[in-house]
Amino acid sequence: MVKQTTIKSEVSLIGVGLHTGKEVKMTFKPAPINNGYTFVRMDLEGHPIIEADANYVVNTQRGTNLEKLGVKIQTSEHVLAAFVGCDVDNVIIELDASEPPIMDGSSKYFVEAIEKVGIEEQNAERKFYVVKEVISFTDEATGSEILVMPSDDYQVTAMVDFGTKVLGTQNASLKSMSEFKTEIASARTFSFLHELESLLENGLIKGGDLNNAIVYVDKEISPSTMEHLKVAFGKDHISVKPNGILDNLTLHYPNEAARHKLLDVIGDLALIGTRIKGKVIANKPGHFVNTQFAKKMAKLIKIEKRNFIPTYDLNQPPLMDIHKIMEMLPHRPPFLLIDRIIEMSDSHVVGLKNVTMNENFFVGHFPDAPVMPGVLIVEAMAQTGGILVLSTVPDPENYLTFFMKIDNVKFKHKVLPGDTLIFKCDLITPIRRGICHMQAHAYANGKLVAEAELMAQIARKQ
Repeated sequence: MVKQTTIKSEVSLIGVGLHTGKEVKMTFKPAPINNGYTFVRMDLEGHPIIEADANYVVNTQRGTNLEKLGVKIQTSEHVLAAFVGCDVDNVIIELDASEPPIMDGSSKYFVEAIEKVGIEEQNAERKFYVVKEVISFTDEATGSEILVMPSDDYQVTAMVDFGTKVLGTQNASLKSMSEFKTEIASARTFSFLHELESLLENGLIKGGDLNNAIVYVDKEISPSTMEHLKVAFGKDHISVKPNGILDNLTLHYPNEAARHKLLDVIGDLALIGTRIKGKVIANKPGHFVNTQFAKKMAKLIKIEKRNFIPTYDLNQPPLMDIHKIMEMLPHRPPFLLIDRIIEMSDSHVVGLKNVTMNENFFVGHFPDAPVMPGVLIVEAMAQTGGILVLSTVPDPENYLTFFMKIDNVKFKHKVLPGDTLIFKCDLITPIRRGICHMQAHAYANGKLVAEAELMAQIARKQ
């Protein structure tokens, strides 16, 4: 089992926002399991939270920009790429402005901050989406395409063709995320001169200078443009190097542009919200096609997760039979509603009940059309979860389990005599002080029949 991770302690960086030109303080903080990546606007009342979610993408001009309930986060991709590249699952990103500091235009300084405080495992399993077939998205307007194919690891290849003499076709590949820090993290953002002129005229890159963006000169620079650039960058002298980029900067790699595009792909696909086991191939990637692909992947994963039915070999000896269950739970027939425990870990438990016509509740619950009451399905899920929380104490026979809260209960199919019910309970948060907060599902006949979010507490018998 691969466990989720977070950072060991908080760490802060200060820099300038690329578009606003204002000083920004950004703080990374450890986050609980299943948190994912969340941005917090510390400069706004109530400190609103914006999750790194593809569905919040509103604009992809010069970066991937998120918005939730009117609250914005600009150019999120370089920070998100750093966390994916450093193998961090859960983190809180506090900002006192709408965008992270641009730093040198790469993920390098974010990676260094993460490594400074270190990474620690958490008591929860990391969830992956295993790609089983080719999934693709094409932007018909630009010809850009991204696809993902089956692979044992998360791999990314970026192929770019800028159609200019100064910067033509380039490729970059990452065969393992373990190579991100050394091969991709320091690849800086870039712009073409013709784009830069327009951006400067419209006041869109107030924080830009020759230290945080590679500028490829794809046209002859007029004297007036040269003067404009000197003012914009605060330089007394600007010239063009033989390799076609503005001076004061040396390329880290001959294909640094392609490597940065690959970095952007990793950051944008972090918005899927689930780790991928598959090989991504991006042809002429950009923030629009990247985030559209992320939205498509997130939707497919959500549908598959909703329709996923776990399978278990019911012929195998159970982890706990009815006798062991009665040694742990205080319940007794007719209110003992689970027959077996077939699987259990620190964070989940799976139980089983054979529903027969002999159940006492069928006597009065629609005698001519017997249906298992929904409230008893919820109780059976809770008893299954009770096994998990009682397994954390040395003397479970001396404890009782009590409901604290039931949320988001849904009943999807009837449970009838002859059905075999499977209950799966997963911890939402770690068990603390005898309190168990879990997501419970009930399955029968290859279908999800009920689900609920449950909270219960064990208390010692008086």
